[in-house]
Order: sequence, then structure tokens, then C-alpha cells
Amino acid sequence: MRRLLLALPFALLPLAVAHAHEEHDHEHGSLGAHEHGVGRLNAALDGKSLELELDSPAMNLVGFEHVATSAADKAKVAGVRKQLENPLALFNLPKAAGCVVSSQELNSPLFGDKPEADHDDDDHATDGKGAAAHEHHHDHSEIHAHYQFTCATPTALSNLNLSQVFKTFPATQKIQVQLIGPSGQQGVDATATAATLKF
Repeated sequence: MRRLLLALPFALLPLAVAHAHEEHDHEHGSLGAHEHGVGRLNAALDGKSLELELDSPAMNLVGFEHVATSAADKAKVAGVRKQLENPLALFNLPKAAGCVVSSQELNSPLFGDKPEADHDDDDHATDGKGAAAHEHHHDHSEIHAHYQFTCATPTALSNLNLSQVFKTFPATQKIQVQLIGPSGQQGVDATATAATLKF
């Protein structure tokens, strides 16, 4: 259930992935790929509205991809879900920006949700590529988090600091970011040592 804000700039992304593999493999090539240690984040700041959409292999966040059956695994999944349910802390949004969560949605087979193929139908209905995504998600478990914030003072959001994401989920080595803000759109790879991105 992708909002219009992100749907327009990223609508052509699935069509460009194959081409991107050839020319920009180091930047955008594996945006659609499931790669352990690598997550993806779409971030859009439009006026007072900030939208963040994080997709990550479950391995990066939980440490496994199977459905939790043991008490230890269930506790780990519950702990990760709790961390994801506190996006203001996770994304280290500056207090001066006065951001409040207006909506959030977490999806993963590990959370007992239906397979993500249902989610992909919504996302890719216009490009007809939903079927390809179905096969991909059966092989690997992903965790998808979608947040919308309303920020009273958006000018205080001059950058996005992902250092807390890397600290909270140390198995995440890199986050491929598509950032849309007042200065336009950019694709950036964030790492623990380069975790601050400018809007």
C-alpha cells in the first residue's frame, strides 16, 4: 500500500533494475535483490510530510529467515518488531523537527503476516511485474516497514541519520537509499561509517 508520494518517483524503478545492473551496479543495481547485509530505504520529504520505507532481509534484523518456532526465536522476532515500532528513535529524527508518526505499517512472514506477494500486488499493479516478485519472496524472508511522519518544523530535517539503524541491527552493513527532498532525488549507499544523508 504505497502512497502517491513514493509511487510516482519509484514507479519506473522495477523497469530500470535490469538496466541498472549493467551500468550502476555499485549504486542501484541490487535494489530489487535480496542480499544479506544490505537493506533498502526510500525516504521522501515533502513539506511537513516525511515518508520512510525500509525493506531488509530478515537475516539483517533478526539473524534468521525461517518462521520462529523456538521460544528464543520468537523472543528475537518480538524484540525486533518492538524496535521497528519506535521509528522516532530508530531513525534518530531531531527533536527540533517536531515529527510525530502519522502512520506505520510492518509486514513480514516472520510476524505471521501473509506472504509478501500480496503486498507486492499492491506495489507493482501498474507495471505487471507482481508475478516475478512472488517467486522471489518465497525464497527469502523480508521485513518491510513503512512510516509516515508529520513534522512541525521540517527545516530542522536537513539530514537523515541512520547510525542508530546500524547500531540496532549490526548485521546490516549497507543500506541503499533513494532520497527525495527539497534538493531533488539522489541514490546513496549508507554504511555505519557514513550514516548521515543530506536531504
